[in-house]
Amino acid sequence: MSSDVWPRRSLLIGAASSALIASGCGRTSQKAKLRGAETAAPAPPPYTLADAVGNLSRTPQERARDAWRHPLDTLTFLGVKPGMTVVELWPGLGWYTAILAPFLARTGGKLIVAVFDPASPQPSEAVQTNTALAQRIASQGAPYGKVETVGFGPKSGPLVPPGSADMVLTFRNLHNWMAAGWAEKAFSDIAAALKIGGLLGVEEHRAEPGSAQDPAAVNGYVTEAYVTALAQEAGLLFAASSEVNANPKDTRNHPFGVWTLPPTRQSAPLGQPDNPKFDHARYDAIGESDRMTLRFVKPNPAAAPPPGDPAKAPTGAGAKPHGHGAHKHR
Repeated sequence: MSSDVWPRRSLLIGAASSALIASGCGRTSQKAKLRGAETAAPAPPPYTLADAVGNLSRTPQERARDAWRHPLDTLTFLGVKPGMTVVELWPGLGWYTAILAPFLARTGGKLIVAVFDPASPQPSEAVQTNTALAQRIASQGAPYGKVETVGFGPKSGPLVPPGSADMVLTFRNLHNWMAAGWAEKAFSDIAAALKIGGLLGVEEHRAEPGSAQDPAAVNGYVTEAYVTALAQEAGLLFAASSEVNANPKDTRNHPFGVWTLPPTRQSAPLGQPDNPKFDHARYDAIGESDRMTLRFVKPNPAAAPPPGDPAKAPTGAGAKPHGHGAHKHR
């Protein structure tokens, strides 16, 4: 036998052995991967608005009002979606902030709270409210994400860079802007903030349909037609309305306006001490106010008007009158 046969045979045996080892290692590696896949924890389900409504940063007092405010149905109707950039106007102590902040933080969105404008003179109550909201947001840390703050008032600048917000929300604030005489400025700021296709959600105490609107909204009630006229004047289109926050028991003829009802339960004129003899029972039986819930959209000015029936937008005697002066803030 040639002397070079043995080296060739050794090479063949070595190659075969290497192939067998590699094959075995491959099978072992694949089995390990399969075992890993079997034992890996499943991905958590997406964080939803329902999860946000149920989050533990909300106080028992806030949760008690869900029966009247219907936050899940309200936010769903208004069009809140994961990943949005949302501006909440005058959030107060954060009733809705406590839902919006964790939802947007967990879904890649952003929340901007537009508080009472610190650059303008404010009553002590407004200053205290701003401080309490800032402390609440700071105390929550990561679950609320990075909530941005901007001042909003009769002399404030832009809410956000023009055309950068997916949505602007306001809950029971419009009557205050009307009383102070700058509702038109508020809607102009909102329209400037929204992207093309962006949404405005409005919840407000609802006046009797077809009634004449007091431009100062002294009793706290506003007609749907008036709100729609303000929005349209700012370049926004009426999109839809919901009765999710309706209360047919609300007669609207209360001695201290809407504030006679829960949760305020006012029993005396502003500036006077509470009346211990005031009969709250009949007003407590009504519950919270009858409220409109409206959605508006910022149209593309270059596009043709969307198909639809304009008559579905609220109209009538309560539509916005032309011109009114400044009014005392309530």
